[in-house]
Amino acid sequence: MRKRGRPIEYDAQTALAAARDVFWATGFSASSLDALSEATGMNRPSLAGAFGDKEALYIATLEQYRDQGAAAMKETLSGARPLARELALLYASAIDLYLASKDAARGCLMIGTASVEAVSRPAVRNVLSQGLAEFNAIIEERLRKAVRDGEIGKDTDPAALAQIASAVLHSLAVRARAGDPRKSLERLARTAVGLICP
Repeated sequence: MRKRGRPIEYDAQTALAAARDVFWATGFSASSLDALSEATGMNRPSLAGAFGDKEALYIATLEQYRDQGAAAMKETLSGARPLARELALLYASAIDLYLASKDAARGCLMIGTASVEAVSRPAVRNVLSQGLAEFNAIIEERLRKAVRDGEIGKDTDPAALAQIASAVLHSLAVRARAGDPRKSLERLARTAVGLICP
């Protein structure tokens, strides 16, 4: 009789993605170890052996989400296209992600779940802070290039403008989770691009 546990062909990234979807749908506190075990196909001892306790597993899913998001953001904001076009693509991709669930819109994993846990869990707060700073830095770097290339005014403050651009992403995430329709989110994104790239 085959024992249920960590499969021989165990893949950490696949297991993290499965666990991430559980946390994303129900949040950290409401995600049971049984649900995480079922989603990953690993029994609880194997899950603990691979990732540690529930908080450690949650942090690993946040780090995976952060790293994948940063890579996608760098690709979108590569500077190969006009700034307005790249920002529009960034917001469009974010909206697609935030609304992707077949059930209720999940928004952003970090904004929707980590911001809740950050108050009482310093390790979660640290990952959230690092993630937001990294996303902000990627946008700021693209805005600095836009200033150098004359796409936006030389008197622009790229750091401050990057915070505004990031804040729009956060707002889209929250509004998606709150049930705002796609058209409303797209209107906000278009307005933001118009403000950043007058």
